Amino acid sequence: MKVFSKEQIYEGDKLTAEKQNISSTELMERAGTQIFDWIHKRMQGAQVPIHVFCGIGNNGGDGLVLARHLITHGYNVNTFIINCSDKRSKDFLINYDRIKNVTKKWPVLLSCAEDFPEIHPDDIIVDGVFGIGLNRPVDEWVKKMFMHFRESKAFTLAIDIPSGLFVDKPVTDEDAVVWAGFTLSFASPKLVFFLPETAKFSVQWEVLDIGLDQEFLFTTETEVELIGKHEVLPNYIPREKFSHKGQFGHALIIGGSYGKIGAVTLTSRAALSAGAGLVSAYVPKCGYQALQASFPEAMVITDADEEKITAIKFDIKPTVIGFGVGVGTDTKTASAFEAFLKTNKTPLVIDADGINILSKKKALLKLLPEAIVLTPHPKELERLIGKWKNDFDKLKKVKAFSKKHKVIVVVKGANSITVFEDKLYVNTTGNPGLSTAGSGDVLTGIITGLISQGYNPLVAAIFGVYLHGKSADIAVEDFGYQSLIASHIIDYLGEAYIDLFKQPEPPQEEKEKEEDEEEPQNEQKQKSRN
Repeated sequence: MKVFSKEQIYEGDKLTAEKQNISSTELMERAGTQIFDWIHKRMQGAQVPIHVFCGIGNNGGDGLVLARHLITHGYNVNTFIINCSDKRSKDFLINYDRIKNVTKKWPVLLSCAEDFPEIHPDDIIVDGVFGIGLNRPVDEWVKKMFMHFRESKAFTLAIDIPSGLFVDKPVTDEDAVVWAGFTLSFASPKLVFFLPETAKFSVQWEVLDIGLDQEFLFTTETEVELIGKHEVLPNYIPREKFSHKGQFGHALIIGGSYGKIGAVTLTSRAALSAGAGLVSAYVPKCGYQALQASFPEAMVITDADEEKITAIKFDIKPTVIGFGVGVGTDTKTASAFEAFLKTNKTPLVIDADGINILSKKKALLKLLPEAIVLTPHPKELERLIGKWKNDFDKLKKVKAFSKKHKVIVVVKGANSITVFEDKLYVNTTGNPGLSTAGSGDVLTGIITGLISQGYNPLVAAIFGVYLHGKSADIAVEDFGYQSLIASHIIDYLGEAYIDLFKQPEPPQEEKEKEEDEEEPQNEQKQKSRN
């Protein structure tokens, strides 16, 4: 799914109005009606007090359309106008007049803290104050109103984006943002829904189709893409009946040190489970027995040193090499890695201490082949690119790093983001159970295993992050967040692949309708038998 920028959404609105020969007011009517339909479908006329707070721009106009439809359908509605400026948008004013024509209970103008209405925990707040166009700090009294929302503990539904949240810059005051339980976003989600510092302002979100021009939606290139099943499925490479292991590459995992052979075992297992035809592990001598005993499917090559890697020499021709898990940063290991990079032409996936070695000696970055994959956790990323001020600054630094060195960087997190040059691929699978030792080693193995089979490194990174998270999502149903361990991710990887081809369950109301339709038929069959 594409994630459109603020500027692209404005352009889409304008283009849609022109090509469909409709006014911006009619487009606003569509948006507000879509929100109403979403609410009406779920509330079915329930008389819970609904407080609709509208700004004086187009987001407020959407709120007025919603409030008008709620009123005409008999809901218990209170409409408020946040009178924070003398400027009002044309479409807001049109809808302000329209709502006054359907009710004697006109919208209430709010302009200071003394005007704040009473809101109970069982009420519903609809936030239509500010939209994506906000580019300045909110007024102090408006901030206090947002705090009033939060203190009420009422369920809060945001229109398009929680008010006070910017789409393209960080939040400086969390109290000046609406904390929404749900956000109904137009055309596409917003990047800020997935960043660690701003995701908390909307617990859940859903995209509403407001009928933007289809050609615009399909042809516009975006900097950000949201990755789910439908995005990765077209990249899946099926296997032919007469295929054999030689067609799926030979992955070599280089890593491990005394006490950290488990990391290599996990990565090697994950590479084979992801589909690599052959997997070899290059480890210190101390890892030989452990690997041969715990993972008999792997071939093992040992370094001359007992406890660490001091030279990287092998006589096989791997398709791809995964380096760094559990390897340590001993000077001899670092020297061996540098010597290896000077001659290596094989695709690479670098993780953990491999990244730490690069961070200590940045000159080594010049030796990296193009389109290698780096999979740092947050601290490793900081060592690599330097400290960042906020999430936007972090992504800016990662993009600059990726462009400079022509590498793919997986920024791990609740929504891991794969970065290549100026493009961001935001993953949607995964859960808190992945916060466990070894889960990063498994991810390295999955990506390595995909490259081994012939997947393009960028596709392998995107697909690998998806499969890693999806496997954890399936496994967590059996183990829960606390008991999920890295081995479970590998064990459920097959189910993650199978899930790619599963059809989604129909909505509950559709299932109930089908059951209702089947009942008379079943009764008739029973009568026939009798």
